[in-house]
Amino acid sequence: MRPKNSIFTVLLVEDEPADAFLVRMGFKENKILVDLKHVEDGVEAFAFLQQEGAYHDAPCPDLILLDINMPRMDGLTFLKKIKTMEPLRRIPVVVLTTSAAESDVFSSYDYGAAGYVVKPLDVLQFMEVIRSLENYWITLVQHPNF
Repeated sequence: MRPKNSIFTVLLVEDEPADAFLVRMGFKENKILVDLKHVEDGVEAFAFLQQEGAYHDAPCPDLILLDINMPRMDGLTFLKKIKTMEPLRRIPVVVLTTSAAESDVFSSYDYGAAGYVVKPLDVLQFMEVIRSLENYWITLVQHPNF
């Protein structure tokens, strides 16, 4: 189990700078203390999790927030890949995307997503989404210790 006084690490996999900014702002505005790490696609996220190259000392995240539509390696491919690997498959992944397509929702859960959230267009609603993620994933849920 994660020690209660340790900082919660979130890996944000997001290629859109404006959306990454909103997530960062959401944590800050809601006064949520997290160690937010940001990478821009599935290839970079996989390197982060494998502690390769520039990420040789990267921490294991407690939660991954994953966009679907990204260059090089999209979110669904990344999700499918890590959910077949020990111990990466135990890291909860919440898909945070603009896509409300039923096929993306089904695929995300089929590949092991712990949740699926459609990004709201309204900034205040986006802040509420981040607050809700904090309430559930950081405050309430028990996580394994990696």
